[in-house]
Amino acid sequence: MGKVTGGEALMLSLIEENVDTIFGYPGGSIIPVYDKMYYYTDRLRHILARHEQGAVHAAQGYARVSGKTGVVIATSGPGATNLTTGLADAMIDSTPLVCIVGQVGASFLGTDAFQETDFIGISMPITKWNYQITNAEEVPQIIAKAFYIARSGRPGPVVLDFTKNAQLGECEFRYQKCSFIRSYVPTPQVNREEIAAAAAAINEAKKPFALVGQGVELADAEKELLALLEKADIPFGWTLLGKSVVPADHPLNMGMLGMHGGYAPNKKTNECDLLIAIGMRFDDRITSNTAAYAKQAKVVHLEIDRAEISKNIKADFPVLANLKDSLPLLAQAVAEARHADWISSFKPYAEQELAKIITPQLHPGEGAITMGEAVNKISQKAGGKAILVTDVGQQQMVAARYFEVKQPRSVVISGGLGTMGFGLPAAIGAKVAAPNREVVLFVGDGGIQMTIQELGAIMQENIGVKIVLLNNSFLGMVRQWQELFFGKRYVATPLVNPNFVKLAEAYDIRGRRVSERAELGEAVDEMFAHKGAFLLEVAVQPEGNVFPMVPAGAALEEIRFE
Repeated sequence: MGKVTGGEALMLSLIEENVDTIFGYPGGSIIPVYDKMYYYTDRLRHILARHEQGAVHAAQGYARVSGKTGVVIATSGPGATNLTTGLADAMIDSTPLVCIVGQVGASFLGTDAFQETDFIGISMPITKWNYQITNAEEVPQIIAKAFYIARSGRPGPVVLDFTKNAQLGECEFRYQKCSFIRSYVPTPQVNREEIAAAAAAINEAKKPFALVGQGVELADAEKELLALLEKADIPFGWTLLGKSVVPADHPLNMGMLGMHGGYAPNKKTNECDLLIAIGMRFDDRITSNTAAYAKQAKVVHLEIDRAEISKNIKADFPVLANLKDSLPLLAQAVAEARHADWISSFKPYAEQELAKIITPQLHPGEGAITMGEAVNKISQKAGGKAILVTDVGQQQMVAARYFEVKQPRSVVISGGLGTMGFGLPAAIGAKVAAPNREVVLFVGDGGIQMTIQELGAIMQENIGVKIVLLNNSFLGMVRQWQELFFGKRYVATPLVNPNFVKLAEAYDIRGRRVSERAELGEAVDEMFAHKGAFLLEVAVQPEGNVFPMVPAGAALEEIRFE
């Protein structure tokens, strides 16, 4: 091609990696990159966020739905530091991102120049890899390496700190995708002895129970998972991020695990004789008190990341490999089985929860609208086809429990970091990734105000997200803890809110507020009938709680219904 600038080499490299969308926000130290982007707008769509945190969360939503690597561009200094929350979120939730941030010229490094920060030092603990580009000639090779690291093995975020002189300097552009880095082994080879040992444990089990996590989705191994579970007749529960791995109506699906999970899957965790953990990391929101967690059971753990094996729960039968490789071999090795009595034993627990929690939540009949009935009404209208996005808080747990999904890559939730403000920008990214699918965001009145400026990105790009604002005029999850464990001392949790419908209208987004049960169905129909973005605000119980609940640090046996 002859010589190009480092900024243009970046654009060409992104095209070579089949990137079609960039989320970003320009600034002084990244202008040379944006200047070259001008010539590639027919091949690279740029979504202008209203804050860098919005850009990175949008890239997360895009990556989670598309299965591709999300791309973010920001400037130096505050532009870069504004990415840190999203980088930490992506790191703990294994989301592949490549974030390119501007930096002052190499000759100014270390001088405290205007908008200089040591972003390599800042981002090191919250990235899978980071690197400072100080020469234009490095650009193609480093971009190739960044994409390979971000998406291989256990995915994660990568940061490239791009000095201004490297953006302006010239280089010969030659691109070769990266498929190998010495000393980096992202995908362990399957150990046949581990497969045989795990299969023998499954064959001997009388009461096996599988815990399914997002790792299955990251490996694109949904079909391989079902082949194993169905052949060996293994009931399963799912983690928050594993919700869309298997269809909601699958007969072996026993529901969500963990703090606000189902009564049956939590109780049966401490009754099974074999736990089969598949692409999940035994987070504390799943196990609660590890000293009292499934002590009666042997543990099979299928995982790609060696660091997760026996980190929180000891694995008796570890299988370290990519699930795409290990699950078919394990399915082949296990014997066909039937566990009818064991599976039917989940039913009494499920019936108790249905009577005491689910029916009163979904069909209260009188009083204020509950979060559960609003979510259920919208779920019925969506028919299992929509992509579910949530913010963090009570609405997150209620949506995870009651919103039905039946397709893979249909759930975008901040799991490990629990980032309020994640939902609105993540929904933008999800819709960009899947423009022909409905994207339904459930968000609280607290969370939406953390990134509400991203309504501007929705307006500018005409992104048809359905925003369901469940408004209880509280920071609801914190208030619930204050009620249950801190004597109802509601400090700093009541909210005085703006008129959200008027705010939406200011951004040319249609909105409607509902406070009466009789209006809810009609409002939901209106939202789905509208072709563009829509904000449906539902006034819900101010002091409604999410149950069941395993209190933090308690044993699963101490699960509460009230």
